[in-house]
Amino acid sequence: MELVKKYLSDHAERNVEELKDLLRIPSISADSNYISSVQEAAEFVCKQLAESGCDAEIVETAGHPIVFGSWTKKPGAPTVLVYGHYDVQPPDPLDEWVTPPFEPDVRDGNIYARGATDDKGQMYTHIKSVQGWLQTVGELPVNVKFIIEGEEEVGSDNLDKFIEANKEKCACDVAVVSDTSQYAPGMPAITYGLRGIMCCEVNLHGPNQDLHSGVFGGSIANPVNALAMLIGKLIDTEGRIQIPNFYDGVLPLTEEERTAFANLPFEESEYLGNLGVSATFGEEGFTTLERRWARPTCDVNGIVGGYTGEGPKTIVPAKATAKISCRLVPNQQESNVVQNLESFLRENCPPGLKLEFKHWHGCPAVVCDMNSPYMQAAKVAIEKGFGTAPVMIREGGSIPVVGTFKELLDVDTLLLGWGQNTDNLHSPNEKFSLEAFQQGTLSSAWLWNELGV
Repeated sequence: MELVKKYLSDHAERNVEELKDLLRIPSISADSNYISSVQEAAEFVCKQLAESGCDAEIVETAGHPIVFGSWTKKPGAPTVLVYGHYDVQPPDPLDEWVTPPFEPDVRDGNIYARGATDDKGQMYTHIKSVQGWLQTVGELPVNVKFIIEGEEEVGSDNLDKFIEANKEKCACDVAVVSDTSQYAPGMPAITYGLRGIMCCEVNLHGPNQDLHSGVFGGSIANPVNALAMLIGKLIDTEGRIQIPNFYDGVLPLTEEERTAFANLPFEESEYLGNLGVSATFGEEGFTTLERRWARPTCDVNGIVGGYTGEGPKTIVPAKATAKISCRLVPNQQESNVVQNLESFLRENCPPGLKLEFKHWHGCPAVVCDMNSPYMQAAKVAIEKGFGTAPVMIREGGSIPVVGTFKELLDVDTLLLGWGQNTDNLHSPNEKFSLEAFQQGTLSSAWLWNELGV
């Protein structure tokens, strides 16, 4: 490891410059205007894997390409599958960025650019750590495979198909994903649980066109009024979700978990202040961290209907739309939530309106074994890389590929996040600490060592 550590230290500045080159590529998967940029990012990642000493290829899909890399020359050693993504969120609103989103800027110890922490910077640490081993020792203590995709930000439509068709090629003993966060500055974390998700859209159709509210108002159902009423029925005043059978099978927190969460440093007043709100709200009987990490939710993500321009326009709108997502916890069945939500909305929809329900996508929640040998190896590696032992946390977000790995490859995932929740993921001025970039790279290098023992 001493040779590897020295190599990573000697090449730290070069690694940052290479990361800047990757961040300059506007690989926005959601926007068809950037198809060539997404392809360019895939080619960049493939080249970096090859230069690190891995076999690497670009696998074309029906959408954006997948980059597959591997070094599997250690018979009898565990095989680790590293997942990441090179696509990024759209940078809007552009006027809120201090510096342009695809012109990486280093200030105050952070690198600012779209994709800095989600997920180019974090993913890149594993490529650089493998390079450190192969360019010094000449081999790795473990076998390593990489799947770096370009559709994570748009639902990973082709990832499951690729893995399903290439199970032997993707076979491994454990997966590693760095697309989460540390708990706080100076407090690295291993995320052992993630919530799942269900996303849908509800459209209410009323009259065949917008109507004069004075002439027609009061005689037919107003889609916007009706949608507001339906949304109001989803959650009661105590934060309990009213979808029938919603809590069926919900895995409760253990007393050990509740104690561990309570012992984490957390200032609710600071949390509220950072968010600009005066009070918390949620399911009664649970703390803020428990609500965020381990309890299911139902949120309206957006609502549109009627006239929203300047000044009044007195109409009965023809249509109203709401986008809804539910975060799910272990043992909740997404298919049941979808069916029960649609039935609930239809049963409560006023007469005279047509309800259209669209289920977009979803994934199950996961909880990994905190005491597995892989988890123990990760704890040691992170402590050596960061200089302090990691805390064990859950996160409220969803990473669908973790469920895919469990279902299709029958492996658990080590969720090793190097960023911070305050890194402005999906927001203007996204950033990534350069210190965390170096510590994450070193921790990754130590991980190969610990897993190969």
